[in-house]
Amino acid sequence: MKSTHFDVLIIGAGLSGIGMAYRLSRECPGQSYAILERRARIGGTWDLFTYPGIRSDSDMYSFGFDFNPWPSLQILADGPSIRNYIDSTAEQYDIKKRIHFGIELTSANWCSKKRLWTLIGSHCESGTQHEYSCNFLIACTGYYDHKEGYLPQFPGAETFQGNFIHPQHWPENFDYRNKRVIVIGSGATAVTLVPELAGTAKHVTMLQRSPSYIISVPSLDKLSSVLLKFLPKSWVHRFGRWRNIKLQRWIFKAAKRWPDFIRKLLLKDVRKSLPDGFDLRHFTPNYKPWEQRLCVVPDGDLFTAISSGNASINTGEIHSITAEGIKLKSGQQLDTDVIISATGLKLQVLGGIALSIDGKPVSFNERITYKAVLVEGIPNMSWVFGYTNAPWTLKADITARYICKLLNHMRAHNQQVCTAVDSEGCAEQESVMSSLVSGYVKRANKELPRQGRTYPWRLSNNYEEDCKTLLNSEIEDEFLTFTVAETSTEIKYFTPKDRHIEEPLQDKV
Repeated sequence: MKSTHFDVLIIGAGLSGIGMAYRLSRECPGQSYAILERRARIGGTWDLFTYPGIRSDSDMYSFGFDFNPWPSLQILADGPSIRNYIDSTAEQYDIKKRIHFGIELTSANWCSKKRLWTLIGSHCESGTQHEYSCNFLIACTGYYDHKEGYLPQFPGAETFQGNFIHPQHWPENFDYRNKRVIVIGSGATAVTLVPELAGTAKHVTMLQRSPSYIISVPSLDKLSSVLLKFLPKSWVHRFGRWRNIKLQRWIFKAAKRWPDFIRKLLLKDVRKSLPDGFDLRHFTPNYKPWEQRLCVVPDGDLFTAISSGNASINTGEIHSITAEGIKLKSGQQLDTDVIISATGLKLQVLGGIALSIDGKPVSFNERITYKAVLVEGIPNMSWVFGYTNAPWTLKADITARYICKLLNHMRAHNQQVCTAVDSEGCAEQESVMSSLVSGYVKRANKELPRQGRTYPWRLSNNYEEDCKTLLNSEIEDEFLTFTVAETSTEIKYFTPKDRHIEEPLQDKV
């Protein structure tokens, strides 16, 4: 099995991976790199999910790359458009040729003697074994399992005579015309599916155990449309991006400081969007705003579907699945032809790759993170983890820029290894996503890295502060240790003029 070496390996060719590759190619042009992608196409999440109506729940001005502005006035974009945007970005910036598609990685081991990572995987179709090595490893794998979504154990599910579907595994060309549909859930996937199915299906019922906060936003950016008549497109994009980031941050901060006030505003908007006399208990959560992510709907399409009678909402707990549909604990029977379990994600870190140092397994969930970028005690590795309270890519991008800054610093000072060291035992029991009370976060508490007690081990989810600490602060501090390069034969492999580098062409995999 031939080993192929690069200075840097990026795992994942989604938004984070392509953004990381762009920064690396522009800011660290002397570093050789490749992207290892398990799927056959670029896109990550946006290639995986194909259920009807799949769309972003963040505005595209701030969710898109700042170096390659989102080309449309759409505020919330559909999944295929986002995937095409990521793909065209990779094409435009000459990143595609760096991607090895169809590589299922199983393990990554750091060798302290050789000072490099060795990754083992196989090609998904041919089964051919592949080995890669690198000086620095960057995981852009997100935080959930692409192979399996979360599906509760509903009693009697095997007796149901209709179609039982999880959105993560949507059947190709599934025909739901004139069928009764129940969508179980109240999160982003459910509020996306219901209005999309309504009108084509005979009727759609959103069955929720408890409500979520739902906010309506315009589908098109009308202000930018007007400004484009007078100003250059680049100016309008920069203004729109700045405006939307500020607005999102204000809403989040206001929700934390004045939760009752923001709650009233959100519920007032819902009340205006529904018929008089509608039971608002279906849209009144029992938690404070931003203890879970807000659900966003374009032009109030969910409320329109409910108002038209094509969709309805039912709040109750499931007792069991029957041959005809769903029986609630209240005794109510909901007959249906199709059940869609929009019950959330199953979280997973590093795409399920087994991590080790010198052959000894490393428990990623027992580690804390340095500035939410480096992993405590693991040399030359970064985990790109975006925001949960703002567009993911805002954090992913400043993380990528920090990594490039770190790599340039190491090269300038002839340093081979960087490790974040927690000498004070700052790890706590809660995970890095503990600020959210969502079910999928609680279920995955044992899968995620720990939250630290103090800076820089504590995840802030604060864009303004993260820009300062990642982009404007010095690299070296008391928490990072560096190993200077040696000149022994053991590490001759790291000498650029002596190192064999095979260019990662798509047809080689």
